Amino acid sequence: MHYRTLGRTGIQVSPYALGAMMFGAVGNPDHDDSIRIIHKALDAGINFVDTADMYSNGESEEIVGKALKGRRDDVVLATKARFPVNFDPSGATPAVPNRSGASRRWLIRALDDSLRRLGTDYIDLFQIHQPDPDTDIEETLSALTDLVRAGKVRAIGSSSLPASDIVQSHWVAERRGLTRLRSEQPPYSILNRGIEREVLPVVQEYGMGALVWSPLAGGLLTGRYRKDQQNTTHRSQFGFQHLNDERRLDAVEQLIGVAEDAKLPLTHLAMAFVIAHPGVTSAIIGPRTMEQLDDLLAGLDVTLTDEILDQIDEIVPPGTDIGRLDMAYNPPALLHPHLRRRPTTDRPAA
Repeated sequence: MHYRTLGRTGIQVSPYALGAMMFGAVGNPDHDDSIRIIHKALDAGINFVDTADMYSNGESEEIVGKALKGRRDDVVLATKARFPVNFDPSGATPAVPNRSGASRRWLIRALDDSLRRLGTDYIDLFQIHQPDPDTDIEETLSALTDLVRAGKVRAIGSSSLPASDIVQSHWVAERRGLTRLRSEQPPYSILNRGIEREVLPVVQEYGMGALVWSPLAGGLLTGRYRKDQQNTTHRSQFGFQHLNDERRLDAVEQLIGVAEDAKLPLTHLAMAFVIAHPGVTSAIIGPRTMEQLDDLLAGLDVTLTDEILDQIDEIVPPGTDIGRLDMAYNPPALLHPHLRRRPTTDRPAA
């Protein structure tokens, strides 16, 4: 295992990070099996584990905590906060005020809860799961700085933060003497290369680490999703639209040809592409089964030639997204029409 430095923190991490989203009710509900998967990853040299308080309503953190007993000091542990832990997507259970967001009030409570579930007294990397437009960045950084100074957190990071917000956070930190964001966690895969335009260059400019998620494009780059075929995988039950996007499926068919010519499984091609970018520190893998983990570990040493990378560039040009992931962050102005339209009373007569 060839370890990399997480930004300029001095923390050494593996090029694959074990994502724990699939451990718990949402993915693998068998705690013992999930723990075996975590131990297999650690034994293979992966020393970076990423989870979040909202994954399976805290169950993922509990599983990770049990798995790390006796091994905590050798693991770089990352978790995230921003969303309510007991979130009901149906809306049947109303959201509780002040139980989400990036405010000081919530982050301090969320971290203490995560520490309890994880069975540890510190987090190596504490991340804001998504931007919170209702909270000033200075408020968030001030709270995170206090958590670092209290010894509960070693470094702080963000996830899905636009490049302009990353720059603003560093300006605020410098002016106010606050702890800087040390990492960013954006989506990145062969099919979603948009972060190559601004996010990755900004991350590199500010000496941050990049911990990228969904390197297999939400499952599309596993080879199990093909054009004109019925999908019956675990992910398909969630109704993700990106799994049926014709443009993405067309690109997958071309990429399968590239992988076959290179005598590589599609998963190995996809993972090797992501960690080849000099701005990427680690790519998050999210196995649900031991078989999936074994497949990903088998491709850890794969290196793509310039010829193969050129072929990928022809299929998906640099800095280009083909469609979008359903889980990707959308700024509020893209979701709510009233934020991008003047009131009718302010508009000139036609």
